[in-house]
Amino acid sequence: MHVRGAIPSPNIWNHTATYELENRAADPDGRLWAAMRARADWTDKVVLDLGCGSGFHLPAFAGTAARAVGVEPHTGLVRLAQRRLRSRKVDNAEVLRGTAQEIPLPDASVDVVHVRWAYFFGPGCEPGLVELDRVLRRGGVALIIDNDGSRSTFGDWFRRGYPHLPAPEAIERFWSIRGWTLDQVDMGWRFESRADLEAVVRIEFTPDFADEVLRAHQGVEVDYAVNLWSRTF
Repeated sequence: MHVRGAIPSPNIWNHTATYELENRAADPDGRLWAAMRARADWTDKVVLDLGCGSGFHLPAFAGTAARAVGVEPHTGLVRLAQRRLRSRKVDNAEVLRGTAQEIPLPDASVDVVHVRWAYFFGPGCEPGLVELDRVLRRGGVALIIDNDGSRSTFGDWFRRGYPHLPAPEAIERFWSIRGWTLDQVDMGWRFESRADLEAVVRIEFTPDFADEVLRAHQGVEVDYAVNLWSRTF
């Protein structure tokens, strides 16, 4: 079950445990977190993790934020995120059901918004951008992370695996003309085992394409570039 208007995320919605492996493998050296910190300081502030999934990143935000709020449309993931917070005794965070188009928070109630691989993929996300403008306080910062299909091994896989998506230059133009700043980050993937890498690749791509890229790639690491888009509201 999920909230009306939610856009399905087949990887985490259908393969939650495997997606946990993906989260653990991403950004092993903290480069993306450092880039985010350089754009927004959420110390003692209110952070919204929009499309928070199973709440993987909420404890990290709550560690220094005054309050962290996760919003997620999928009921099962909301429950998992709430369980994660309880099990880790994180008492300054909560998880709410909702979508990027209808964020269940008051106007001007958030200082920093974090969105990672959720909804804001370029053309078509305008209703969500309106909501960001509504919930962010003046001077607040939004951070949006998406795949960079123009470079890196994973970028090549992503571009070839999803040829129907807008070209990288079209997505960059979408954000740039709206006043967003781009940081290109070499985030990387590093898995504990080859089996984990293969499992994750198979939830991200079609079976035939996953077989193709896995045959050509050795080891447990993948160079993986992402785009960090940021804007002060």
